[in-house]
Amino acid sequence: MTGRVDQAIAALRIGHQTLARLASGLTESQLTARSAASEWTIADVLSHLGSSAEIMLASLDAALGDADAPGPHFRESVWDRWNALSPRRQADDSVTSNEVLVRRFEGLDRSRRDNLRSDLGFLPEPVDVLTLASLRLNEFTLHTWDVTVVFDRAATLAPEAVEFLFEPLRLLIGWIGRTDALGGDRTVLTVRTTDPDRLLGLDLGETVSLVAPPADPAPVLNIPAEAFLRLTAGRLAPEHTPAGISLDTARLTLDDLRKAFPGF
Repeated sequence: MTGRVDQAIAALRIGHQTLARLASGLTESQLTARSAASEWTIADVLSHLGSSAEIMLASLDAALGDADAPGPHFRESVWDRWNALSPRRQADDSVTSNEVLVRRFEGLDRSRRDNLRSDLGFLPEPVDVLTLASLRLNEFTLHTWDVTVVFDRAATLAPEAVEFLFEPLRLLIGWIGRTDALGGDRTVLTVRTTDPDRLLGLDLGETVSLVAPPADPAPVLNIPAEAFLRLTAGRLAPEHTPAGISLDTARLTLDDLRKAFPGF
């Protein structure tokens, strides 16, 4: 666990440095251009990353005993303040806000990295630092892609973050999957990923869940890990789909899976 926590925090630092360099060079017209998150401009995405860093920092500070737990309307007040900023301020303040959060993670001593628990308010119980950092990596990495892909159509998720995004996916996939788009028939896929190599089951029933790989023969989806993560996040449009993905069943197509994961 210790090494994994350290690696996740290091991935947060690398991701922050990458986005900070990009954000600092964006022009006003680029900031107001549409991002890959279809309802948001690039500045909106950066604002979301800045506000979410502030919100997670408040939960982390409360767990550390450095502040009271956020009140019931805290999130809304943070969003309102960020939404009122100009696009330039949203970009610049996002970098500052995320730097503060990353430094707070980096400043955790060994005992706290191993034992601290944070209550995020939307999960059944407080989470450990590895899960907290992985949740931040999930949000940060996907939304960073929403920006970078505007300038590079072949952009992929940051490789140092990919291995940490499977646990957030397990926690969230039941909320983001929409099996009604598949006609109501349950299907369990074997998902075989590369970079990293993983074997898991994708249960497309009344709800969507990640399960153990099926013991019986099942349709197999062969796909790079980062592309699978983008698929489940609604970010695998045909123009952003790498070559070599295969799905060996006539019951489902990649387009069907895209419908089941419309994105957020």
